[in-house]
Amino acid sequence: MTTFSKKMISSAACLVLCMSVSSVWAEKADRDKPLNANADALKYDDLKQTSVFTGNVIITKGTIIMRGGRVDVRQDPQGFQFATITSNGNAQAYFKQKRENGVDEWIEGMADTIEYDGKADTVRFVKKANLKRLRGATTSDEIVGGLVVYDNTTDVYTVDGGAGQGGSGGRVSAVLSPKPAATPAPAPAQQGTLRQSTTLNPTTAPSGEKK
Repeated sequence: MTTFSKKMISSAACLVLCMSVSSVWAEKADRDKPLNANADALKYDDLKQTSVFTGNVIITKGTIIMRGGRVDVRQDPQGFQFATITSNGNAQAYFKQKRENGVDEWIEGMADTIEYDGKADTVRFVKKANLKRLRGATTSDEIVGGLVVYDNTTDVYTVDGGAGQGGSGGRVSAVLSPKPAATPAPAPAQQGTLRQSTTLNPTTAPSGEKK
């Protein structure tokens, strides 16, 4: 019964950094999972298929976790959900999602506003954005900028320093760790060859003989 969405930031925004990060596909199945919400208050419009959650909002959708002071959700006629998560004034809006294929890696981000598009499968972190890729509980990559867009379908981050959007002085800051090397497969054990001996083993010499 819901979806996250706010008007997209102007496409004219200059992308000062665009990078493809291999193997960061998120859980595509999350788009088809039900949305569960916990909040202090809810206003639901069945005709418009919109929901407004306010007050310490926590939303889960498959592996997705969203938190904020307010979350506006809508659902289109095709059943896709969209949501806009906004800060509560004390803490930024929060989004986290697990990668697929059973890998213990997560995408975790914070911003003043976060926009989730279930149809396009993208997440936009708007103003004072901070996006991390976690391997387990360890931060692997971290990106800071005024606007960060994460596209699950193309596996690409685009980042705008956004001097006017609370970026780090209008600059992009990024820490990117190298991909861990694959662990080589152990070499197969070599089989021994039996050979006929022409001498007696000293330890098995007949009784009475000197070794």
